[in-house]
This record gives sequence, C-alpha cells and structure tokens, in this order.
Amino acid sequence: MEWTEARVDQLKRLWEEGLSASQIASRLGDVTRNAVIGKAHRLGLSSRPSPIKRVNHPITATQERMCQWPIGNPRDPSFRFCGKTAAPDRPYCEEHCAMAYRRKSDNAA
Repeated sequence: MEWTEARVDQLKRLWEEGLSASQIASRLGDVTRNAVIGKAHRLGLSSRPSPIKRVNHPITATQERMCQWPIGNPRDPSFRFCGKTAAPDRPYCEEHCAMAYRRKSDNAA
C-alpha cells in the first residue's frame, strides 16, 4: 500500500469527521488500523480523547496513610477503598498486607 496524495487527503477528511482509525482503515482498504494511526501522527493530525470511558467516583479518594485495598466493583457506585490506617511503608492496612504479600518460606530454594 502506498500513501498517495488522494489517500492522504481522504485520511485527513475521515479523521476530521471523527471516524476511528479502524473505520478509516476499512474505508481506505489495504491498510491497517496501526498504519492509519502512524500516518495521522506523522501528519500531525489532532489527537482525540480515548474511547475508553473512565468511571469517576468522588468517594474513592484516599488519604496518603489510608489503606488503598479496593472493595467492590469499580463500576459500581458503592465501590470504595478500605480506608483503615495503612501499615508503615505499605499501601495497605495490616489485614490486607497479609493477603497481598507472602513471605518466602525457609524451605524455598
């Protein structure tokens, strides 16, 4: 596949219309999604926000010395972090540290 002037113009037009890289690749034919992204980058076309939706729960903020063990599904409004006092130099409380970290056994080689 060669990037002719006509194909570059079509890429620019479709990009400005907001089509995804996959959709543009399909319309152009004989080109991959990654090739479209690379060409758009080299042409300096404006970047667009990620299509991945982020869920923002204002109640999920933790303070520096609070346990950051996640509780529940991040997409559920009841999602939260443990919030107990974190162990020194650890992101979790003692209870969750015991679950997250394992000591090497003396018999392990």
